[in-house]
Amino acid sequence: MRELAGKVAVITGAGSGFGLEFARAAVRHRMKVVLGDVQEDALEAAVREMRAAGAEAVGERIDVSKPEDLKRFADRALASFGEVHLLFNNAGVAGGGGYLWESRLSDWQWLLGVNVMGVVNGIRAFVPLMIEQDCECHVVNTASAAGLVSAPLMGVYNVSKHAVVTLSETLFHDLRVARSRIGVSVLCPAFVPTGISDSERNRPADLVESAPPTESQAMARKQSEKAVSSGKLTAAQVAQQTFQAVLEDRFYVITHPKMLPYVELRLQDIVQQRAPSDPFTYKPDVKPG
Repeated sequence: MRELAGKVAVITGAGSGFGLEFARAAVRHRMKVVLGDVQEDALEAAVREMRAAGAEAVGERIDVSKPEDLKRFADRALASFGEVHLLFNNAGVAGGGGYLWESRLSDWQWLLGVNVMGVVNGIRAFVPLMIEQDCECHVVNTASAAGLVSAPLMGVYNVSKHAVVTLSETLFHDLRVARSRIGVSVLCPAFVPTGISDSERNRPADLVESAPPTESQAMARKQSEKAVSSGKLTAAQVAQQTFQAVLEDRFYVITHPKMLPYVELRLQDIVQQRAPSDPFTYKPDVKPG
């Protein structure tokens, strides 16, 4: 997309983190915004902020894991502005760390429901509308560095984000086969202080676990919180890079280039058919044997 002013951006998970920064960036580009989030107070605050900044903005409380909510969200966007040009399938949650065999079914249901089916539901609700419009449009799916490497003690989250990467790659190919004008980007950031470590605040009551965490789960949570809080890149900087990728029609949005040696290591593991390397212990300046 070469021109954003006057166009319509739709953002899930818009109440905090990357989603809120995407909304702020869209407003700076003079776009109209349709914001969705499961946390109603955060959503209302985001809509007020965008309107105070002079933007045309509407909000809809949605649970992205529910296809009917995304259908309603799309209907709200069309009723408000008539078109959709830029879609951010951004809503995501973290959790389910620890040894893979100790992961709970509720963690799988929650993370895959939001992180994977949220993207699927967004694609199903909005891409057909964009194709019908037959104009320059773009889809951004928020994945993670965890979608490019397989770090230990992050199994459920890794699976969900690998799924988003392949969903995005396949969407790109399918749109080319269909000769569509829709661009696609997949955002793969490393650790950024966004509040994702506090995802449990929005966990559905029927998926809340009362059992205490195992030793491996407690260790994984501690490591994750430390890594996220120590992230140097801000959510606003990630949003800026993402919008630049949209303007350049660039598919992979790698916000932390220092992670690329770990991605290359994994690819070499595959090419050479050797056992997977641990990205947490790999030293990029030392060539693997």
